[in-house]
Amino acid sequence: MANNYKTHYWPNIKLATPVVLAQAGQMLVNVADTVMVGRVGTIPLAAASFANSIFINVLVLGIGISYALTPLVGKAYGAKNKEECAHWFQQGMYANIIIGILLTLLAGSIAWLMPYMGQEKEVVEAAIPYYVLLVLSIFPLQIFNSYKQFAEGLSNTKVAMYITIGGNALNILLNYIFIYGKFGAPTLGIIGAGIGTLVSRIVMAIVFYWISTQLRLFREYKQKKLEGFYKSAFMRIWQLGLPIGLQSVIEVFAFSLGSIMMGWINAISLAAHQIVLSMASLTYMMSSGLASATTIKVSIFRGRKDYPSIKFSAFASVHLVLLFMTSMGVIFLSLRYWLPSLFVSDSEVIEVAAGLMLVAGLFQIFDGIQVVALGILRGLEDVLMPVIGAGIAYWLISLPVGYLTAFVFDIGPIGIWIGYLSGLASAGIFLLLRFRMLYRTRYCS
Repeated sequence: MANNYKTHYWPNIKLATPVVLAQAGQMLVNVADTVMVGRVGTIPLAAASFANSIFINVLVLGIGISYALTPLVGKAYGAKNKEECAHWFQQGMYANIIIGILLTLLAGSIAWLMPYMGQEKEVVEAAIPYYVLLVLSIFPLQIFNSYKQFAEGLSNTKVAMYITIGGNALNILLNYIFIYGKFGAPTLGIIGAGIGTLVSRIVMAIVFYWISTQLRLFREYKQKKLEGFYKSAFMRIWQLGLPIGLQSVIEVFAFSLGSIMMGWINAISLAAHQIVLSMASLTYMMSSGLASATTIKVSIFRGRKDYPSIKFSAFASVHLVLLFMTSMGVIFLSLRYWLPSLFVSDSEVIEVAAGLMLVAGLFQIFDGIQVVALGILRGLEDVLMPVIGAGIAYWLISLPVGYLTAFVFDIGPIGIWIGYLSGLASAGIFLLLRFRMLYRTRYCS
């Protein structure tokens, strides 16, 4: 039995590594934004946290919908059906263009509500222009994701990795120039970070389009007859992608409300929260890369009707993420004072962040389990039950526990993170049990 899992460890790692590097690179940009904005001051750092806590809800909805393309293409690729792969490539692009426009309008309208969310006036004034620049980056990012998810469905994860890393490097360079006013540019502070994000995402979409005209991997499918827009294909992507996006929104919204509750305490707590959340998000996105690879493998095995490999590949990823996230948890606990000091020099912020790191270190394991389990279920095109499970875990467990411990029991900032821990543990256990039940029902009967 152990050998059955061993044969999947390296293929999963090999496929996941480019995704992990791309995901980690993207989160490193967010960490870099936090570090670079944090050097400007506590108010800009709190403003970045506030704006990102709202924006990320719309962002992950769009990314989640784009994820629908990977299992659809992966299943067709596993069945060696090139015509169907080309069909989903074209229809996925149509869908993501429409969704990108709708999400830009939705996110933009939220800017009018930001002054009424209980944050300090100075924080809101700094956050709104930065937030608007982030909103404008949604559309090019959806175009980029169309190419990325299609390529990953074909088991090619390297192209997106190279483009993402290049885009991230450009983002950091532009941040340096516009946040601090280097090379004759104006000193724009937090707005400079928004400019860096917008420009880098536009460039990433353009570069991926250009590469798609050069590589055989893409030309082989783009040479197929150009289809018109099919409502049925859009609805299939929508029906599969919307629950994936909603599940992500449910989780992220719970974390965003936690950020807003941190702002109710004070700007120091919010700044500390942003620092720890940036580091926890980095390890999460690396685990998410493994989850994406697992979605690809599971969907391809479904197309081949190789059902035993679904189980062994899935649990091989669970083993890998447990090893990785346990290691990250130990690092968080051991370096809980030193790591925050890389972001700010304010001793009060560091002290609060160190306390939050204690809980963040503990929930690493559950965070890894739940994201890989989600990747498995997406490969099986099981998307509705994870939404229900997420709603219970994050809205009925995480948020109430966080509010009670932070404000009713007066534990303070660390109480909100205790709520996060309870929600992630509930979600991880539920999703693993869901996979075991689904596999036995579908493939063992």
